[in-house]
Amino acid sequence: MQPASSKSTLSYFTWAFIVTAIGLLLGGVLGWNMTGTLGGMATIFFICAVLAVLEISLSFDNAIVNANKLKEMTPLWQHRFLTWGIVIAVFGMRIVFPLAIVAIAAWINPWEALKLAAAEPEQYARIMQDAHLPIAAFGGTFLMMVGLTYFFNHEKDVHWIGFLEKRMANFATIKGVEIAFVLILILIFHTLLDGADASTFLHAAVYGLLTFLLVEVLAGMLDASQQTMNAAAQGGFGAFLYLEVLDASFSFDGVIGAFALTQNLFVIAIGLGIGAMYVRSMTIMLVEKGTLAHYRYLEHGAFYAILILSVIMYVQTLMHIPEVITGLGGAALIGVSLWSSIRYNRRNADTHEPAHEEPGDRVKA
Repeated sequence: MQPASSKSTLSYFTWAFIVTAIGLLLGGVLGWNMTGTLGGMATIFFICAVLAVLEISLSFDNAIVNANKLKEMTPLWQHRFLTWGIVIAVFGMRIVFPLAIVAIAAWINPWEALKLAAAEPEQYARIMQDAHLPIAAFGGTFLMMVGLTYFFNHEKDVHWIGFLEKRMANFATIKGVEIAFVLILILIFHTLLDGADASTFLHAAVYGLLTFLLVEVLAGMLDASQQTMNAAAQGGFGAFLYLEVLDASFSFDGVIGAFALTQNLFVIAIGLGIGAMYVRSMTIMLVEKGTLAHYRYLEHGAFYAILILSVIMYVQTLMHIPEVITGLGGAALIGVSLWSSIRYNRRNADTHEPAHEEPGDRVKA
C-alpha cells in the first residue's frame, strides 16, 4: 500500500470515480432500454446520481465507524475489506438482499423474485415496503448495540459531551447494562404496536440483539485463534465479519428508502453501489491519513449518529420519517463533532498534546 503521506485525497477515490462513470453509463443505457427516449435516459441517469448521494449521506457515519475498526486490522485484511467487502456490499446487500426479502415474503424462489423485479416492479416494491417493519427492528437493534457499546465502556476517558458520556462510562461497570437498556426499549415499542406487528417487531428485534452478540463472540473467537497462530493476524476474519454485518445494518434503511425514488431493482443497485464505493474509499482514507486520531471527537459524532439512526429505525415502525432527515441528522452531528475537534486542537496547539486515541475508545467487538 502506498504511504498515506505521499497520496493526495483525490487518489483515494480513483476507483470510486471509475465505478461512478461505469455506473452512470449503465444507468443511461438502462434508461434508454426502458423508455427509448432521451428524456427517459436522462431521468434514470439522474435517479442513479441521487441514489448515490443518498447512500453517501446516510453512510458517512458508517465510514467513520468502519475506520475505527479497520485501523486494528492488518494491511491484508484492510485490502480484503475494500475488495471482497465492496462485492458483498454492492452485490449482496443491493441485489441479493432485496431478492431474498421478496422471495421469503412472497414464498417464491429467488429466480421468480428476480423476474418479478424486472416484469412487475410495482408489486416487487410493495412487498419490500411491507417487509420494512422487521427490517427496521432488526437493523435498529443491531445499530443501537453498536452505539451503546462504544459509550458504555469504563475504559473510555475521552469524552465529547462530558456530563452524559462520563455517566455512561461509569455505568459500564454494571455487566450487560447496554443489553438491558435495549431490551427495555424493545418492550416499550412492542407495547406501542398492535397485533401481528407487535409480534413481528419483538421477534425481529430479539434476532437483531442475538446477531450482535453472536457476531461479537464469533469475532472474538476467530481473532483470538488467529492471534494464537500468528500475532500479526490479529484483527483478521473476525473483524472483517463484524464490519460486514455492520455494513448490512447500515444498508437496510438506504435500500428500503431507495424505493421512494424508483421501483427498479437494477437502478437501485447501480445508484447505491456507486455510493457504497465512496463510503469504502472514505474509510480507507480515514485510516491511512489518521484522521480519527487527529480529530478526537469525530468518532463520538459518528456513534451518536448511529444511535439516532437506530432510534429513527424504531420510530419508522410507527410512522414514516423521510430519508433526508436521517441523512442530514447524521451529517449534522458529524459536522458538529468535527468543529469541536478543530476547536480543541486550536486551544491545545501550544501544549503539543495530540488529539490522541485511547485503547478504551475503540468499539468492543
